[in-house]
Amino acid sequence: MKSKVTLKDHMHFMGELDGHEIPIDADEQFGGQDKGPKPKGLTLTSLAGCTAMDVISILRKMRVEPDDFSVEAEADVSDEHPMVFTKIKLIYRLTGKDLPRDKVEKAVQLSQERYCGVSAMLQKATPLAYEIIIT
Repeated sequence: MKSKVTLKDHMHFMGELDGHEIPIDADEQFGGQDKGPKPKGLTLTSLAGCTAMDVISILRKMRVEPDDFSVEAEADVSDEHPMVFTKIKLIYRLTGKDLPRDKVEKAVQLSQERYCGVSAMLQKATPLAYEIIIT
């Protein structure tokens, strides 16, 4: 795996990963111009994406197909530099008729404890909690 970022202007960079471009920028207070997400936020998106892919794959193997599925990632950040995550919470939202909670919980648990590499890395640095909401 290899990634590269190239300065475009001010604090706007263009990231490249596996042939895909990802614009990134800093906060306006640090010279950013809102031309892309901030790097720390992309870490949360990577976490949500990693575990979401695990969970939906596991659920499909269990023959469980939600009508709608999303994962939100929220983080508290320290006030002092380096400004790091102090706590992360994942919220798994599923909608569907008769979704078996036990299978959803098992899929989330497997993702968090065995499969999601992003979760495994971040859990070494900060507490990570989750909530499952089924409607």
